[in-house]
Amino acid sequence: MFQPKKIFILLGHPDSVDSISSRFANSYEQGARSAGHAVKRLNVGDLQFDPILHKGYRLRQNLEPDLLSVQENIKWCDHLVIFYPTWWSSMPALLKGMFDRMWLPGFAYKFHQSKFTGWTRLLTGRTARVVITSNTYPILLRLLYGDTSKVLTRAILWFAGISPVRVTKIGDAEKMAEGKRVKWDKRMVEMGKRGR
Repeated sequence: MFQPKKIFILLGHPDSVDSISSRFANSYEQGARSAGHAVKRLNVGDLQFDPILHKGYRLRQNLEPDLLSVQENIKWCDHLVIFYPTWWSSMPALLKGMFDRMWLPGFAYKFHQSKFTGWTRLLTGRTARVVITSNTYPILLRLLYGDTSKVLTRAILWFAGISPVRVTKIGDAEKMAEGKRVKWDKRMVEMGKRGR
């Protein structure tokens, strides 16, 4: 039986118009909306915020309205979907800066008073899909650098209680033939329809 979900799509590529990540995000969004899911979307490149922690975590910077909007959409959703390209074996700096700024105690987690008793995950009950594009085939990236998705999937999302986090890695993105891109578009539409 179909169960509609509240899906928040976050495009982590700074170029929200002309990138393979934005293309696949559009396809996923089209599928999710056509199936009747409630969908919200933000593009990190369209947001206005300072991605730099000027004093580290010693001094809290007030969050800009766009970062508060990202937090509200994450709290709202059942399923979080993040699209981004691999740059130097990591996510784009703007996306990382967004997480550095707004993935904070009281929103994503809460540390216990004692160092030895851990933390409380504040975003449980949500699932995620992370779609990562790269110009290198994923198997080569793994052989050279290990699992480059762990910073986002484990150290950020899992740490806050989002689980399971499913990962789709797409290689040869820039040189990919149009026919292959269309096949990936169809897969993204189907993922969106299923809310996965």
